[in-house]
Amino acid sequence: MSLPNKIKIVEVGPRDGLQNEALAVPTPVKLRLIEMLAEAGLTVIESTAFVSPKWVPQMADQSEVMHGILRHSGVAYPVLVPNQKGFEAALAANCDEIAIFTAASETFCRKNINCSIDESFERFEPIIEQALDRGIKVRGYVSCVLGCPYEGEIKPAVVAEIATRLHQLGCYEISLGDTIGVGTPLAARKLIDAAGRHVPIKKLAVHFHDTFGQALANIYAVMEQGIAIIDSSVGGLGGCPYAKGASGNVATEDVVYMLHGMGRDTGIDLDRLVDAATYICDYLKRPPTSKVARALMSRRVNSIELLNN
Repeated sequence: MSLPNKIKIVEVGPRDGLQNEALAVPTPVKLRLIEMLAEAGLTVIESTAFVSPKWVPQMADQSEVMHGILRHSGVAYPVLVPNQKGFEAALAANCDEIAIFTAASETFCRKNINCSIDESFERFEPIIEQALDRGIKVRGYVSCVLGCPYEGEIKPAVVAEIATRLHQLGCYEISLGDTIGVGTPLAARKLIDAAGRHVPIKKLAVHFHDTFGQALANIYAVMEQGIAIIDSSVGGLGGCPYAKGASGNVATEDVVYMLHGMGRDTGIDLDRLVDAATYICDYLKRPPTSKVARALMSRRVNSIELLNN
C-alpha cells in the first residue's frame, strides 16, 4: 500500500504531556501553549482531562482551561473523561469532543483505572451513548497494545477485539497506544494487520512512546499499511506513571520533520511548532527531548552568534 498523502496529527501535549509533571503549570501557561500549537497549524489539540484533582493535580484547572481557550475555526479541542462525573463536568465546560480509555491488559487496566477491561466498558458505554445523542464526538484509547509492564507481550488479537468493541459502540477513531514504548516495526505491523481486519484503517490511530527509540520507525511501518492518524506530544512531553522507565510520547516536531521530508502534507509550520516546544520546556526548566527541536534551536543560536560577530 502506498503511503497516505495527508496525515492528521493529534497533539496530546497539553493533556498527556503535562498530566504527570511534578511542577504545577498555571492555567495561563497551558492556554498560551494551546494557542501556540493552534497557530502552528495543529488541528486537533487534546487540551485537558476531566479527572479527579486528587489523582491528577495537574488537571485541576480543567474547566478554566476549556473556558479560556481562544477557539480557532477548524481546530478541535478534545478532552479525556474517565467516568460519568467527568463527562458531566466536560458538558458544563462546553466540550464538543471527548476521549474515553481502556487497556489491552487486565492488570494495567486495574492499576490505571481500578477496574477490569469489561468493567471499563460498562463504565463508559452509557457515556458514549449520551455523548453521541448530544452530537459530541467520541474517541477511544487502548493502552498497552504492544506490551504491558505487568503482563509482558500482548497478543494482537486481544487488541483487535477491544478496538472492535470501541468501534461498534460508536467511537469515530480508536487510538492504539504503545504505552511503555516496547514495540518494534514488525510488531506494529502485526498489530495493525489484526485490528485492520475488524476496524477500518482510516479510523485507527497510533500513539507510540519512544522509550526504546523505535517510535518513528514504528510510525513509518504502519503508514505503509495506510495509517494516517498519529498521536504525538510537543517537546516529547509525557510518560506513563504506571510503567517505570517509560519515557515520553514521540515528539511532534520529530514526527513532522520526518513527514515533511517524505513529502507528506501535515499543514503544520515546523518553526512555530518548535517555538511551542521551547516555550513549555523553558517553563518546565528542561530542554525538549525532541532531537529536531534541539537541532533547530542550536541552529538559531548559531545564526544569531554569526550575525553578532
